[in-house]
Amino acid sequence: MCYFYKQEQTSDTLKSYFNTTIVDGDYIQSVRYVGFAHPQAPIILNSNPKIIQPLEWGLIPFWAKDKKIQQNTLNARIETLHEKPSFKGVIKNRCLVIADGFFEWQWLDKEGKKKQPYILTLQNNIPFAFAGLYSHWTDKNTGEIISTFTIITTQATGIMAEIHNSKKRMPVILTKGNEDYWLDGAEIQYFSSINADIQPHKL
Repeated sequence: MCYFYKQEQTSDTLKSYFNTTIVDGDYIQSVRYVGFAHPQAPIILNSNPKIIQPLEWGLIPFWAKDKKIQQNTLNARIETLHEKPSFKGVIKNRCLVIADGFFEWQWLDKEGKKKQPYILTLQNNIPFAFAGLYSHWTDKNTGEIISTFTIITTQATGIMAEIHNSKKRMPVILTKGNEDYWLDGAEIQYFSSINADIQPHKL
């Protein structure tokens, strides 16, 4: 799974790397995004791919009565996107979740009482994007429209299968050549086997 990640690149770096402009850049740099706090994070939507804008982590489907569902929609399994009610209605709402590292804990015993934390980056700590989905939800009590996202996960492979050795999951990390394919709506199955050059670092 992926509940903790970081994004420490400057606004200028992100604008150059993703060829975009940025809306309201105060949320851009954060030492760590913690999913359970539902932070605002930098996202690129397929509806407007030339802009980086803030969305709230934890997808709220349009039919949700309240925000409680967010605790269960921080991640979305790529294998069941077409089945889960929270995600099947937003399959075409593709987004890029901008990051430059994420955190996982390797279990050192069967019970998970002893764990080794890792930070996972790409080579030279370059920025990258997780595959994501997004939704626009209207709070019926206030009329406020809240835009939210989820990070797509897949079966862990390579070094990630060794590190995330409890549930063996990992986020779908898009390579530079695959970001546009994701935003343009390429078949979901294509992205389940993408392997980025992940660099593990013990903490």
